[in-house]
Amino acid sequence: MNLIIATRKSKLAQAQTELVMSMIKENFGFESEKLLVVTEGDKRLDVTLDKIGGKGLFVKEIEIALMERKAHCAVHSMKDVPFFLEHCFEIAAMPSREDVRDAFVSMNGLSFFDLPKGARIGTSSIRRSAQLKSLRKDIDIVPIRGNVQTRIEKIEKENLDGIILAAAGLKRMGMEGIITNYFNPSDFIPAVGQGALGIEILKDNEEGQILRGIDNIDVRHCVEAERSFMRALNGGCHSPIGAYGELHGDDIYLIGTFQIGDKLVKKDITGNREDRIKLGETLAQKVLKK
Repeated sequence: MNLIIATRKSKLAQAQTELVMSMIKENFGFESEKLLVVTEGDKRLDVTLDKIGGKGLFVKEIEIALMERKAHCAVHSMKDVPFFLEHCFEIAAMPSREDVRDAFVSMNGLSFFDLPKGARIGTSSIRRSAQLKSLRKDIDIVPIRGNVQTRIEKIEKENLDGIILAAAGLKRMGMEGIITNYFNPSDFIPAVGQGALGIEILKDNEEGQILRGIDNIDVRHCVEAERSFMRALNGGCHSPIGAYGELHGDDIYLIGTFQIGDKLVKKDITGNREDRIKLGETLAQKVLKK
């Protein structure tokens, strides 16, 4: 069997897909190949995601490829997958999760906390922007989009003091060495699903049973709790929202943040992993009560 896997064209997306291809080969002996897809989110780099429809822009064209049977499955960063999937799709596996933290990449190696007043920091994420401002009210946020390499190049081109990126992407691309600071995920809460990979299929896909064989149940349970929190708040790119779940035995510790009015609210909760969906919903209610 030769599986065709749809993915975005970026170097990071391809690196993540190659990780999944290696797992499929190692676990089942099947070869696979990539189908590279340019998504609307990749084309529209001139505006921030909240202005053009949110994170679903990174998966729509890929889902069309699945529906047209051009690919057997797709590999996504779970943080790009909207909390609502069309009924014909499912996430068959979440096989791995890298470092969940956000990272600061500095122009000159200076720590984020030692930057001069009025330092210019690049990010297009309203979640990151809101949390950066809560840490340092004096900094200037500069919107930047593009793939990892493009954003790194913009540090010099746009005279930035640094940028914020997901540590997972840098590590998967072998670029961990450029990270200046890691943010503690309890203080600077990651995007929902950050660092996790998702394999999406059509529900009637006969390859689904194979792909479910590389699901990591621990990763899935934590990400499902985070996504439940996001769903309960109807969160996406239009409002600052973040959540991170961590397993402690059979319990999930879940911390989440959401902006209500001009206030960034942060709450946490612990509960059994079997109740992960309810856990996310309950945390959302705690946040709304402030």
